[in-house]
Amino acid sequence: MKKVLILSGALILLYSCSNNGAENKSADKTAPSTEVQPAATDSKTDKGIGKFQDVKLDPKLDGAMATKGQTIFDMKCGACHKLTDEKLVGPGWKGVTSRHTPEWIMNFATNVDEMLNKDPKAQAMLEVCLVRMPNQNLTDQDARSVLEFMRKNDGVQ
Repeated sequence: MKKVLILSGALILLYSCSNNGAENKSADKTAPSTEVQPAATDSKTDKGIGKFQDVKLDPKLDGAMATKGQTIFDMKCGACHKLTDEKLVGPGWKGVTSRHTPEWIMNFATNVDEMLNKDPKAQAMLEVCLVRMPNQNLTDQDARSVLEFMRKNDGVQ
């Protein structure tokens, strides 16, 4: 009985977080892949859709900003993302700063719905993950702090 309740709760959670329960017909149900491949790059796709078009990063990590980003990760991101390359609900974060530009990451973090609706790279990730990322209502500064934490996770000193 306990297993049935847990399974039912998990199914309800997945259904409620999905795109209105819409079935993803393009997903291969027999051999699901957890690897997220970047889409073909062009300048528009590289930057995503949103106001961030030129994010300047210091080659050296901003430790205070990365610490704030880790706090935000712990509160808003860690339930669905691992810091490794392993997929949980969403893709793992290891190597994310080498797969995506800073502009794309910040646009995705602050403009989730439009990115998932229009950006080819975000749509490709949605096909793999099958669950839309909820809007976490990050401020621009929160998104920048999370980006700095991602850089730290990827080994930037």
